[in-house]
Amino acid sequence: MPQHQDHPVGSTALSGRRRLARTCRDITEARWFALTVFALILTNAALLGLETYSGFVEEWHRWLRLAEHACLAAFTVEILLRVAAHADRPRDFGKDPWNLFDLAVILCTLLPVVRENTTVLRLLRLARVLRTARFLPQLRIVLVAVARSLPGTLSFLLVGALLLYMYAMVGWVFFGRHDPEHYGSIGRAVLTLFLLMMLDGIGDAVHAGLEISRWSLLYYASYVLLASFVLVNVLIGVVLTSLEEARDMDEREGEAPLARRPAEGQQLRLRIEVARRALDDLERDLAAGTGPFGGEERAGARTVPGPERRARRS
Repeated sequence: MPQHQDHPVGSTALSGRRRLARTCRDITEARWFALTVFALILTNAALLGLETYSGFVEEWHRWLRLAEHACLAAFTVEILLRVAAHADRPRDFGKDPWNLFDLAVILCTLLPVVRENTTVLRLLRLARVLRTARFLPQLRIVLVAVARSLPGTLSFLLVGALLLYMYAMVGWVFFGRHDPEHYGSIGRAVLTLFLLMMLDGIGDAVHAGLEISRWSLLYYASYVLLASFVLVNVLIGVVLTSLEEARDMDEREGEAPLARRPAEGQQLRLRIEVARRALDDLERDLAAGTGPFGGEERAGARTVPGPERRARRS
């Protein structure tokens, strides 16, 4: 008996979670909800910028604090709605990285230790600005592309650091005595070459090098060719490749729900078709009298079939 009583209670709780998830999902997926959250993010960014003006803060300190608490309360309600939207499937909430990012920012803001540290609190408030990418697909694609390009960027930094070190050592050997301000040590040489990578002051460096040796022209020309053209173009290629991959991922994610819907509809149609065929077969059996309650079995149990009765009358 207790088992029979627990089953309705469990099913009622499950249906309640489903209704809650459906209601909250309708709210979070509504356009007005996205626009409201986007406006709150921009308002929070504007408040953060206004706090950099000391005179304005002294005059409107109380109202700024009130507006910040209102934004925090609104963001807390938003994340609660997003969590409740996955009440029937809690694991799906963690599949979206933006949900985890929003939850981490809100939870860290509510911690007492963080709220007492003004610098950390401002950094967390600044992190909320990144949430605009959630509502701007193109910006989200760029951020995903930057994240996916990190492995290739690390390889680029390794090759660039090796190139800088080699040319810095060569520059220290040839120009260290004559130009100690720029090549007096390995650190100064690396800093000089790093600035030259952006072609900043390359003309002055070439003229100064020609006064020391004509071979300096080959040194600077080869360095500019490798550092400013080859490596930078490699980095651009890595970022562009990651951007294409991120755009393809976003398109596949957008097409996945649309692809699942026709599949679900096709399965439903197949089930309906199977049910119709079963009903047609049952009606055919009943009409022919061959089913479990057909006319032949009833006639065999009680009366004589119709054709034989007509034959006897004749």
